[in-house]
Amino acid sequence: MKSVLLHPSYFGPISQWVAFVNAEKVVFENEDNYQKQTYRNRMYIYDANGRLLLNIPIKHRSSLGLSTKGHQKYKDIQIENDFDWQKQHWRAFKASYQTSPFFEFYEDELYPIYHKEFKYLMDFNYKCMEFVADCLQIEFNFERSDEFILNPKDQINLRELVNAKSKPGLSNTSYTQVFDSKAGFLPNLCILDLIFNEGNAALGYLKEQDLKFDFS
Repeated sequence: MKSVLLHPSYFGPISQWVAFVNAEKVVFENEDNYQKQTYRNRMYIYDANGRLLLNIPIKHRSSLGLSTKGHQKYKDIQIENDFDWQKQHWRAFKASYQTSPFFEFYEDELYPIYHKEFKYLMDFNYKCMEFVADCLQIEFNFERSDEFILNPKDQINLRELVNAKSKPGLSNTSYTQVFDSKAGFLPNLCILDLIFNEGNAALGYLKEQDLKFDFS
């Protein structure tokens, strides 16, 4: 793939990272409006009961003294840090992945992300994706959009991959997951599921996946 347009996400699902590692150039959308039910503020991991949603609470317009009408830019969305969401998410990681082959290998580097307060969601997401790039041992090279273009030219528009409700355009091959003996293989979870289970083999796995562009 040549130049792809993606959203910065909460670590990001596997499909986004398939696009990232196979692209010649990555541009992150920074000028869009915020939308609910996306990987901007949510992820899915595999716990003992199956697919588990972890959600970052955000501050609503009314709490910021803004009109409840209209849209907010994604880059202006603030995290609601009055909730102990970081502690909850960290405990969920520990419970779900402490027996995975590689969680302990990455734990010390992941821990500070969940023990530092971030004001803006987008800033936090860039930090999360930088962590993933470090785990994959790749350069976190990208550009940021400076205007929103509905139908960009000279780019493969993969912004829809941020939509948690749409099909990912990816039929990723199975890999060993901690609880797959209970619920079978769960595809396109948060990239951390792949990293904690596959370690250094995660990058090779991503490069071998076939990402299709039909998100219907």
